Amino acid sequence: MLEMTRTLVTEKFSILNGYPADAHVLYGDTDSVMISFGVKTIEETINLGKEGADYVSTFFASPISLCFEKVYSPFLLMAKKRYAGLLWTNADKHEKIDCKGIETVRRDNCPLVKEVVNNVLKKILVERSYEEAINYCKSIISDLL
Repeated sequence: MLEMTRTLVTEKFSILNGYPADAHVLYGDTDSVMISFGVKTIEETINLGKEGADYVSTFFASPISLCFEKVYSPFLLMAKKRYAGLLWTNADKHEKIDCKGIETVRRDNCPLVKEVVNNVLKKILVERSYEEAINYCKSIISDLL
């Protein structure tokens, strides 16, 4: 089903078919598929996500369906099952920083690691300042030394 979804999405959502960009499947796992539609706004992405879910669902046997859930923008994919992004379900405002499988949600690290990763993610994803994230990390390392 993941391969079928990849094929259907990349074939339909393309410049050749009149869409603004070629879609790319960034990540697929047991129960999720993450797609970049290459558009500029959250609203366009939400609309294409809903359209894509409806379209792909028509190829699945009932009662199986693909449901649009959310947009991540920006999105950091570190490895399989390890990612973070600003979560959007409507185009007006992001809801939160959503993290999966990284130090902010794991319980086997010291609290400082969780705090540092949370602050770095906020600086990168919300404030969009890599420089501030780097300076913050340098400051924490300096304090530790």
